[in-house]
Amino acid sequence: MSVPPLIQGYEVVIGFETHTQLQTRSKIFSRASTAFGAAPNTQACAVDIALPGTLPVMNREAVQCAIKLGLALGSTIAPRSIFARKNYFYPDLPKGYQISQYELPVVIGGKVTIQLGQGDSLTEKTINLTRAHLEEDAGKSLHEDFHGKSGIDLNRAGTPLLEIVTEPDMRSSAEAVAYAKALHALVRWIGICDGNMQEGSFRCDANVSVRPKGQAEFGTRREIKNLNSFRFLKEAIDFEVQWQINEIEEGRKIQQATVLFDPDTGETRMMRSKEDAHDYRYFPDPDLLPLLISADWIARVKGELPELPGQMRERFINDLGLSAYDATTLTASPEMAAFFESTVTGAGKANAKPCANWVMVDLAARLNKEGRELADSPVSAGQLAGLILRIADNTISNNIAKKVFEALWNGEGASADEVIEKQGLKQITDSGAIEALVDEVLAANAGNVAEFRAGKEKAFNALVGQVMKAAKGKANPQQVNDLLRKKLAG
Repeated sequence: MSVPPLIQGYEVVIGFETHTQLQTRSKIFSRASTAFGAAPNTQACAVDIALPGTLPVMNREAVQCAIKLGLALGSTIAPRSIFARKNYFYPDLPKGYQISQYELPVVIGGKVTIQLGQGDSLTEKTINLTRAHLEEDAGKSLHEDFHGKSGIDLNRAGTPLLEIVTEPDMRSSAEAVAYAKALHALVRWIGICDGNMQEGSFRCDANVSVRPKGQAEFGTRREIKNLNSFRFLKEAIDFEVQWQINEIEEGRKIQQATVLFDPDTGETRMMRSKEDAHDYRYFPDPDLLPLLISADWIARVKGELPELPGQMRERFINDLGLSAYDATTLTASPEMAAFFESTVTGAGKANAKPCANWVMVDLAARLNKEGRELADSPVSAGQLAGLILRIADNTISNNIAKKVFEALWNGEGASADEVIEKQGLKQITDSGAIEALVDEVLAANAGNVAEFRAGKEKAFNALVGQVMKAAKGKANPQQVNDLLRKKLAG
């Protein structure tokens, strides 16, 4: 294992609490809808705000989601777990408590493997999980439209959550981001969460502390709440780490607290002090029976799980010959993995590496440039596969392929073959035709020829460029290179 990086002689310690909103149609203890975007308080339910005479009833699908997560993480799924009332006051929690799990959670332990760096510097690290427990979400306070007052929207109250808690195993913001991305990909992969961070479906709380090099005990941590993008997550942790170090260096003690990150200033600010274990009061919920999960139920869910990202990553490495970095990138989301596999199906396993390059680089760059999702790509996996096949059989060069890709993107043809035919882009491979072009260029560029024979390699590149220009970019580059060197050596 690599030595953790130090900042000004301090080691960073990070643990995560991630709230994942489960993809159920109804709330965790009622039949109220969980659909996003409804008018405020139109999906508030008497059960979710605990009006007198109401009783919570467990949502079976939420439990199923917890089982899926536990299996995917290699966790222990508790055959018996308990719901508790977590008593605290927030303005958007009118009943004064949240139904959660405390001493006996549904998922215990587990791990997430993250990749750091790329190429020869690629390393792996395992982040150990403490637990994952089921709970209900609170409502939401609204401030924007009330001019010094707050509005309360209870639509979200009762929405099912899985809170996933790690051990304090991360030692940098880079590791924290890698963990968050890996977990985000996993919950989407197994279909328990849509992962929409802007809508609050995947919310990260980072517990951050620092300690001098060599100190065994942890420093005092501060919890950064509700980070809703990977970029903000990194920026918030980096600022918080530097702030804590500065405080300690100035002789001040760190006070345990909950803090918020302001993206506009790039700073964290304290929201409230935190008393750790004494901050909340728990006791068993009297209205809910223990949650019992049978071995048969676990076995049924296991049989329905898809191939997991780690398993697919190993298959890409072993069966397709991809690098660990490429395999990790291609399994970052179910959409990218599916697109890549469809491309390979069309282009053949022998072209797996060029398929990976086109999906990860050219296609991804173009999607990012236009702010599109992969599902909205104008170029389908089948079209991309057809393009790669034409590169493989030397019908077109890589440079011409970029023109074909652009044409496909703009809807100028239904297939690579159609674009190549319409635009006359077929590569010149006839050795006689290429040789004639080479002879013309050599005759017209005596200066470059003399420079090359005098040992200036740049002159060779200039000659190649002249031949490709004469061929309008359609000559086979390897043949051009070979013929030029042969004639210059003669």
